[in-house]
Amino acid sequence: MACYHANGPGEVDIMTLEMKTRCEKCGDALSQDGSAYICSYECTFCPKCAAAMKSVCPNCGGELVPRPSRTT
Repeated sequence: MACYHANGPGEVDIMTLEMKTRCEKCGDALSQDGSAYICSYECTFCPKCAAAMKSVCPNCGGELVPRPSRTT
C-alpha cells in the first residue's frame, strides 16, 4: 500500500517504502515477504543482525522495527 502526501493544492506524491533485498550488516538476502527490520531512514537488517544490535540502527541510532510486508 502506498502512502500519499500532498505537496500543495491539487498535488499528490506517492511515497513507497524501498524493499531492500540485502541486510546492510551481513549481506544476507531478504525477501519481500520475509522478516526484516528497518529504521525511519529505511536502513534494513535481517532479524539476526537486528537482535545482535539490540534493535538500534548503527547508522542513525534510531529504533529498528519490523518491516511491513508487501504482497504485490
